[in-house]
Amino acid sequence: MTDQTSESGLSSDVTEVRAQKLARLRKTLTEVYPAHFHRTLTNAELSDKYAGIEPDTLTGDIVTVAGRVYSSRNSGMFMDIHDASGKLQIFSHKDTTPQDARDLLPLIDLGDIIGVTGEVRRTKRGELTVNAHEITMLTKSLLPMPEKWHGLSDIEQRYRKRHLDIMTNEESKLRFQQRSKIVSGIRRFMEDDGFMEIETPMLHAVYGGAAAEPFKTHHNTLKLDMYLRIAPELYLKRALVSGLTDKVFEVNRNFRNEGVSTRHNPEFTMLECYWAYADYEDIMDLVERLFEKLAMTVHGKTEFSYGETELSFKGPFPRVSMPDAVKDATGIDFRAIDNDADARAASKAAGFEVEDDWTWGECLAFVFEEKVEATLIHPCHVLDFPKDISPFAKEVPGEPRLVERFETYCNAWELGNAFSELNDPEEQRKRMIEQLEQAHARGEMEKQLDDEFLDAIDQGMPPAGGLGIGVDRLIMLLTDAPSIRDVILFPARKARVE
Repeated sequence: MTDQTSESGLSSDVTEVRAQKLARLRKTLTEVYPAHFHRTLTNAELSDKYAGIEPDTLTGDIVTVAGRVYSSRNSGMFMDIHDASGKLQIFSHKDTTPQDARDLLPLIDLGDIIGVTGEVRRTKRGELTVNAHEITMLTKSLLPMPEKWHGLSDIEQRYRKRHLDIMTNEESKLRFQQRSKIVSGIRRFMEDDGFMEIETPMLHAVYGGAAAEPFKTHHNTLKLDMYLRIAPELYLKRALVSGLTDKVFEVNRNFRNEGVSTRHNPEFTMLECYWAYADYEDIMDLVERLFEKLAMTVHGKTEFSYGETELSFKGPFPRVSMPDAVKDATGIDFRAIDNDADARAASKAAGFEVEDDWTWGECLAFVFEEKVEATLIHPCHVLDFPKDISPFAKEVPGEPRLVERFETYCNAWELGNAFSELNDPEEQRKRMIEQLEQAHARGEMEKQLDDEFLDAIDQGMPPAGGLGIGVDRLIMLLTDAPSIRDVILFPARKARVE
């Protein structure tokens, strides 16, 4: 019982042999793919229950287990089966296993899923084992597994055939188990903090809430062009207006029709929340408490490694002013610059290629991205964003060109974005119209004003702090993943070229 191929291609004789075995099984068995099989224990539960038994011990206990065959030795006398919880050795011998069960062994291949009923023992070498009394074929696999010691060596194949990646790569399997814990941990934290989760539409007649290129679709019955959600922001704010709750959140899927890279996927997960009667200082504290809680969930401590870098999610995180950081890095004092033209001139004089129509704030943000972002390795909050690029945030008192906005950085990545939310309806309308005019000037003619949102804001939204966190990037950090595609179970891929 051996595998005869690698992940690079399928040998026709290998698949033919498996097909022949399936045909023989169909003649021999009542059902090769039965609908029901009831285990008494998972492999991990069995391991825990019998952890204390000594080597060379027969327990007399009969159990029923199941799993996929990962290895076979001595013509099937010894098999290792894996379920989602772990590995278990199966022993089939004439002294313990009836002939009809042993007759099944030559028809079992690596990758087949079997059920086994038998007696629990620990071998002389200390291996927990089930002596097979009955063997049940549960699923015949028609394709060979990748070579077990190396798994899928082709990175693209790992993403395209994630089921094989997880079968053969314990690191990948663990990472997605950790992802599940992180996402459920986010929900638990938010609910424990008094937030209510709601669900907002994924199909929008008017896209908004962030500056991004949307995916477009069409609703046949309504005869209406629609857009996949780029952000849930404008709907979550309407919930605040309604008085449904003072603390609202959603763990949501967003879609942005933009580039694919190690940090970007067109479909991604975000946490977005809004907290009435709070501001961005309160949100900073929330972020720090959440990050600390998630690090404890995954690592049991707030310190962990990402690659060669030691990180700590223990708050409080340093606060970094964007204009001050740019001045320290480049010598350009944007606070002392009065107008857009001088901001462009100062940026160009320092060697930055800025566009001729950029505003003061766009120049500041660009220079920050070019010279400061890469230095933000340890967790910190970047404050004092320009109003030019922050249409939903309140002004910093005494500094009308800056707003109460922060982004949380770690490993030179933006992980979160938060505001003291603008709730002045006249100012909100003015800024959104300016943003719309800029989009139309860039040729983005499908961009529209969201009058329904503005109507809700006219009704009165309480002062609030708002936050969006890129969950996938956060999981990358917490699980030491080099690419966002390593933490998204089924990432976007190019079309297969045959």
